[in-house]
Amino acid sequence: MHKIPIAFCFDDNLLMPAGVCLTSLLEHANENTFYDIFILHDDKSKFSKSGYLEKLHDQYQNFNITYRNVGNAFEGAFEIRGITVAAYYRLLIPEIIPEYNTIMYHDVDVVFRDDLSKLFLNTDMEGYYMGGVSTPYSDITEYVEKNIGVGISDYIASGNLIINSEEILRDNLIPKFIETAKKSWYFQDMDVINIVCKGRIKYLPPSYCIVGTTAEILSDINQPYFSKEEANYALKYGIIHYNGAKPWKTWCLNFDIWWEYYRKSVFYDPKFYFDYYHNKLDEYDKLPLWKRIKILLRYFKTRL
Repeated sequence: MHKIPIAFCFDDNLLMPAGVCLTSLLEHANENTFYDIFILHDDKSKFSKSGYLEKLHDQYQNFNITYRNVGNAFEGAFEIRGITVAAYYRLLIPEIIPEYNTIMYHDVDVVFRDDLSKLFLNTDMEGYYMGGVSTPYSDITEYVEKNIGVGISDYIASGNLIINSEEILRDNLIPKFIETAKKSWYFQDMDVINIVCKGRIKYLPPSYCIVGTTAEILSDINQPYFSKEEANYALKYGIIHYNGAKPWKTWCLNFDIWWEYYRKSVFYDPKFYFDYYHNKLDEYDKLPLWKRIKILLRYFKTRL
């Protein structure tokens, strides 16, 4: 049995999406994979005592959930773009979850489409603080070079990580994370990680984090960033990260994949499901014909 530690950080507002995220994780677990799940939350969160996520045991048995309270370590930290202070909790994982030397971290606005044990067990993190996916085709090149001091190819997204807790604790990085987080970084925890861990970052394959722009790049057979094998695997099995528009709120790329897992989950509410689609179809019908055609063409071009 492969025991895979994995951490999530969120507040009460993301409880339902977290349930769908965990459903997708467990749906694709191999029979010899056991997920040791840790959920970090603050003093204000109520979900840890609600029993909501424990409903997953009605469908799956190969996991355990442990809740860890982070207290108020980042109280007053900079918030922007609707991203709350909970985003910073991942920086405390090495201290809050001391049971493991290496651990995975994922945001909850993601959908898993494969078992994670192979990637986790085969990724050598010796000498690295963090492992993540870079997006060298990103449109934030100027910001990263000017404010973070690295090239865009060296800048990783922070929503899906492998964390080397042992080396982070050994080199006393937690106080550096907390001190750096006091500044008003536009990309918050992502900037903090790239600044503090600079030069000690392991670059993971694109399948570990597919955002909208990644999906478009991977679909181009002439793209220069990843091998054909990496691109094909990522398109078929990669982790979809809805880092912009959220599928449970509005239209977005691959929104239907998220809803597939919502319908499979123990959290499925028929009224919520049909109300969403009814409202969105009404919105779509009110659009001019040219815009409807444009949406469909772009969707089928980039859908995974």
